[in-house]
Amino acid sequence: MPHLHIKEFKEIEFKKSHDGVSFNFAAKNIMHEDETLISVSVEGDDFFLLRKEEESKNLLKTDKLTRPASIHNVHKALLAYADFAKLEVISSNVPLKQKNIHLQTSNALRDISFFTDGFLDDKRISIEVGFGSGRHLLHQAKENRDILFIGIEIHRPSIEQVLKQVSIQNIDNLFVLDYDARLFLELVPSNIVEKIFVHFPVPWDKKPHRRVISTSFIEEARRVLRVDGRLELRTDSENYYAYSYKTFIAFDKIILHINKNRDIAISSKYEDRWKKMQKNIYDVTMINEEESDALLIEGSFDFSDVSISDDTLFALHGVTKKFDGGFIHFERVYRLDGGVMFRVSLGSFDRPEHLYIIVRDRVASYYPSLPLSSKSNLLAHKCLEEVFHG
Repeated sequence: MPHLHIKEFKEIEFKKSHDGVSFNFAAKNIMHEDETLISVSVEGDDFFLLRKEEESKNLLKTDKLTRPASIHNVHKALLAYADFAKLEVISSNVPLKQKNIHLQTSNALRDISFFTDGFLDDKRISIEVGFGSGRHLLHQAKENRDILFIGIEIHRPSIEQVLKQVSIQNIDNLFVLDYDARLFLELVPSNIVEKIFVHFPVPWDKKPHRRVISTSFIEEARRVLRVDGRLELRTDSENYYAYSYKTFIAFDKIILHINKNRDIAISSKYEDRWKKMQKNIYDVTMINEEESDALLIEGSFDFSDVSISDDTLFALHGVTKKFDGGFIHFERVYRLDGGVMFRVSLGSFDRPEHLYIIVRDRVASYYPSLPLSSKSNLLAHKCLEEVFHG
């Protein structure tokens, strides 16, 4: 992750701009004085820089929750703050050179808002979850020009590597998204996806709740897949294969194809390595045979005026509210100039969303964008309204 180690952190005046970066406001953690969030805007991206104190030096980096799709904008914001505040930089892994020409020309990288505005109904769509090096995703896109591929990945170097190849190889039927695939499927309309590829997901043997494959993920996959559409899991993990098979077969009605050590047209560098190690490769393919009801989600994320006091808002630190089908957890509370900000996790228990909520002058708003419009998130919003009204 790009970061600067600085000798001493210095605050600046807001609202100011420098080198194309707007500095909007600062938020200070009420429980940890060594943590400050700085709101910045760069080329349409709104996100936080995070300052953390470490012994005799400070770390300045991007906040994981709000990090933008463009790593270039993160670099630009870090360097602009350091220059504007006249910080003494001890060490840095932020490049000073201009953005790679291939990243400048590629328009494949998309924000989640692009997809919430609606899908292209006249397109055939396939999705790859966690594309890694991108070999398989790029191969599929080149071999199937009439299909729109959506690659979902949270590893930044992998994202940049694929974006460069999209530009170099002039691929125009591929979008890249940095987002939680489990949440993404919830906004995809029903019956429009040809294939969902989940190749070599992280096994998460010690944290199975973080696995991509789950009962709820399979349910959403069945909903978004066309009739005869396929969900393809490929893994080298014996444990993940066994767990996934058990999860698939628990459904009352399902079609599965199981393969072991099947050769496919393109393999990842990791798969090549595992084959040399004579590890077994397992494929579990689910075929959807039923048309699903249309996706219907109603509600809004509008807030009415907050009626509880600031002291009551600050006291929400660490509080968890549960409701039928989900929860809200107030992870952290921050003090703003004239307001309060919360870092919260909310929504369903197995795939919660993490975001910030700002309360100023009795008015609440999400930052930097609204939650995903899912049933569990809309229920969580209603619960939030109740909390903010005592």
